Amino acid sequence: MTYEVRELGTAEREARIAEILDLYQAVGWVNYTSRPEMVRAALAGSLAVWGAFAGERLVGFARVVGDGASIVFLQDVVVAPELHRRGIGGALVRAVLERFGGVYQTELLADDGPGTCAFYESLGFSRAERLGCVAYVRLVPAG
Repeated sequence: MTYEVRELGTAEREARIAEILDLYQAVGWVNYTSRPEMVRAALAGSLAVWGAFAGERLVGFARVVGDGASIVFLQDVVVAPELHRRGIGGALVRAVLERFGGVYQTELLADDGPGTCAFYESLGFSRAERLGCVAYVRLVPAG
């Protein structure tokens, strides 16, 4: 399977909102799918968004927030489950790293599963505690 990774402009993010919500649904991220207006605002306010395409079909995306100088946060890397382990997620992350390679900190928060950890470590990321850091998260429940 061949695919293309490219950055999505603001208008295309909006035009593809249904496809993006479908991808969130496919990976079980119901806190996103239950809040489509939050997703719409998040995409509009993102520093950058990349899409991975098989033909015209959106099969994955990555979203980045931050200031683009001292920090970027890789907020979402989502790939259609049937296409996992085919290089799409890696290509999306590499596109982010290429664009923001000079930024002091590139951070992300991910599940602590062995496959997820191996994936991000293979792309040059380190666990925060290895750097003498700790991460804190505060979530506001839906509703």
